[in-house]
This record gives sequence, structure tokens and C-alpha cells, in this order.
Amino acid sequence: MLDQSFYQKTDEIIAHYGKKASSLIPIMQDIQGEYRYLPGELLTYVAKEIGVKEAKAYSVATFYENFSFEPKGKYVIKVCDGTACHVRKSAPILEALFKELGLSQKKHTTDDMLFTVETVSCLGACGLAPTLTVNNEVHPTMSPEKALELVAELRGAGV
Repeated sequence: MLDQSFYQKTDEIIAHYGKKASSLIPIMQDIQGEYRYLPGELLTYVAKEIGVKEAKAYSVATFYENFSFEPKGKYVIKVCDGTACHVRKSAPILEALFKELGLSQKKHTTDDMLFTVETVSCLGACGLAPTLTVNNEVHPTMSPEKALELVAELRGAGV
């Protein structure tokens, strides 16, 4: 059960966009921007408030890969595994991050909620491969060593 403050913030977001079906996606984006994930309870609440069937809201949320029902860490690291990045050895970067953070293909977020590591098909920065982003900030020409240095810097900043 979510704290009442979640619903109050959601009410503010709904008021900003208006109680109409066409506001569903921007409302979901703002909620996820606020909490780093889309709590199912809030999606149900939003659907009711804007007059959309709950099934429709969930079908939209699950259609778009960007929406997540799982809480994400303070730092979301996306490692590109598109062709250019893969050829330039993005897989060892991902392996190094998983090992350092105790994560895997099945566990994406650290227990302390500081890091989430995901792979993406393309970041649109092929000339800078291999590339990763941290909260949408691009980090080009990465290596496993540089990725681990970045994690150490973020750990220092996160404390």
C-alpha cells in the first residue's frame, strides 16, 4: 500500500494534464519520472480518475518498453548492445557491472536501490561505441575499467 503522498502527487500531475483519456501517457511518464517506476496502484488510480478502463491503462503501460512496474535505483545505467556497441565489446562492460554490483540478467537493481543496470538495443550513439548512459547522460567509448570507475564515482556522489 502506497503512502498518501503518492496519491497527492498523482492528483497534481493529473490536474496538470487534465482528466481526459489523452492524458494517460504524459501522466504515466510524469509518475515514472517522479518515482523512477510506475506503481501499479497509481496506474489503477489514474485510470479511474481520467475515465479509462484499467485494462487499457495496463495495455498502454506494458506496450511501451520505457515503463517499468519495478522500482529502479537512483542511478539507472543502460548499456547499449546494438550492433556497433556489441562489436566494440559492450558485453564485457555489462559483465563487469553485473559482477561489481551483484546483479544478473534476472536481478537488475541493487538491494540498496542505488543502481539499476539494463541493456538496450540502441542508444543512437553508434559513433561513440561502446556507450552507456547513466540517467540519460551519455558516457562514450566505455571499457569495463571505465565503467567500474564510473560506478565508484557514483557511489561517492550517492552517499
